[in-house]
Amino acid sequence: MKWLQVIDYWHWWSLGIVFLIMEMLLSGVFFLWMAVAAGVVGALVLFQPGMLWQYQLIWFAVITLVSLAAWHLYLRYAPAEASRSLLNRRAEQYIGRDFVLDDAIRNGFGRIQVDDSLWRVEGPDCPAGTRVSVVGTDGVVLKVAPAARDSE
Repeated sequence: MKWLQVIDYWHWWSLGIVFLIMEMLLSGVFFLWMAVAAGVVGALVLFQPGMLWQYQLIWFAVITLVSLAAWHLYLRYAPAEASRSLLNRRAEQYIGRDFVLDDAIRNGFGRIQVDDSLWRVEGPDCPAGTRVSVVGTDGVVLKVAPAARDSE
């Protein structure tokens, strides 16, 4: 038990690194908060070198629990961005952008050039060269409407 009386800041920071490695190897976000707590306790010991090991362990436990509770509350009340992500929904990325019709919209369908590809569009009949704005999608078909004219 004599080794417990000489726990220094670098012991805590080493423990924090071990927890970070465990976090990378195992699933979940539990060890991350223990690593944060170990880092904070290491900083406390650096600035307060005479801190007893019992207080260091108490600080470690309290900071771990508080950080876990804060993370849990954050996840509960902050909706995940992944649900609103446009990943693998390429057509939705173009909503709100304006383009020029390559092929006229006839009988409700036409085509536009978007970056390096042609997209089928659906909207009111318009001649080629008309500026249209993407207002929605239907699978791989972009729904368009004539773009509002810029005031010059």
